Amino acid sequence: MTEAIRTWQGVMEEVRRRIHARDWPPGALIPNEADLAAEFGVARATVNRALRTLAEAGLLDRRRKAGTRVALQPVAKATLDIPVLRLEVEARGKEYGYRCLARTEAPPPDDIATAMQTGDAPLLHIRALHLAGDAPYALEDRWINPGVIAAARDEPFTRISANEWLLANAPYTHGEIGFSATNADGREAAELGCATGSALFVLDRLTWDHARAITRVAIFYAPGHRMRTGL
Repeated sequence: MTEAIRTWQGVMEEVRRRIHARDWPPGALIPNEADLAAEFGVARATVNRALRTLAEAGLLDRRRKAGTRVALQPVAKATLDIPVLRLEVEARGKEYGYRCLARTEAPPPDDIATAMQTGDAPLLHIRALHLAGDAPYALEDRWINPGVIAAARDEPFTRISANEWLLANAPYTHGEIGFSATNADGREAAELGCATGSALFVLDRLTWDHARAITRVAIFYAPGHRMRTGL
């Protein structure tokens, strides 16, 4: 057995290769951890980590006392990173610009308070425009919980966006992302420089530090925006 397979990543890639080559077809019961450990010359814990990672990726179906099978219908998972809008713009070959349109602290609307589980406690509300060259790129409408990120109260967000500041200063444990389309209302149209009723792509994100919500943001991209990700 090659040295490369003696790591859990090496075991994982060899198992993935056998699945892809149909050495182990969909639904097939694969050898148990002890047998694979003996074949690869590694510890059983190394095999366990490799198989667990592939199961989390949707390629294997692991059941207690029933063994591990190749998934009948593998789930393709897209990987999404929280974008730094400045880097997105620069990656498109454009000069980045930023404007803080409003910064207030007030009790949020009911839907925000419910999503963030903050009740009627005041939250920071930031509304900002991100530019690509001279053209609006995205409108950021964000609520921040200062009960979790107290330092946000001292940040004016006039020179750095809340998007970038939070990624540098507010570690998170998990979150959820939603995608939708909407028609620009009068305020959104004025800020994005488009016609009222224009179709907008919206990314809605909520991030948490364990059981406490950090921030809820809706990013409204200017008309014509396209997003790509990897599988």
